[in-house]
Amino acid sequence: MNPEWWHWIVGGIVLVLAELVIPSFFIVWFGLGALLVGLLALAFDLSLTAQLATWTLASLAMVGLWFRVFKQSFVKTRAGTASGEAIGEIGLLVGAVAPFERGKVRFQRPVLGSDEWVCLADTAIAAGDRVKVVAIEGSFLKVSKL
Repeated sequence: MNPEWWHWIVGGIVLVLAELVIPSFFIVWFGLGALLVGLLALAFDLSLTAQLATWTLASLAMVGLWFRVFKQSFVKTRAGTASGEAIGEIGLLVGAVAPFERGKVRFQRPVLGSDEWVCLADTAIAAGDRVKVVAIEGSFLKVSKL
């Protein structure tokens, strides 16, 4: 007994909707593969083996395409990394900083998930100077002038 074309369509829709419940962004590719098999089964008379092979190959091809092409183009941040990786980063001071006062530093690429941070310094540093992160104190970065 071969599954009818509409079985694949319903199964594909169920898998795509399951992605809403299980947000892994992985199940959707198997659902789209099932939708593709449903459309092919509607157009052509496919055997069970051909349907299963098409579903497997289409799903794996979509997953591979996702990881090779599309996922690489996402903007990568360093959110969730160890704070020690931020030490040594160089940024531009956009708000002047003085001892016991806060300033603001901007980085070219996001550091710990943000491109702008409130900072502290032991000495006065004027806005526009390049600074280096020397420590992380709570939610502030401690910087020194380059």
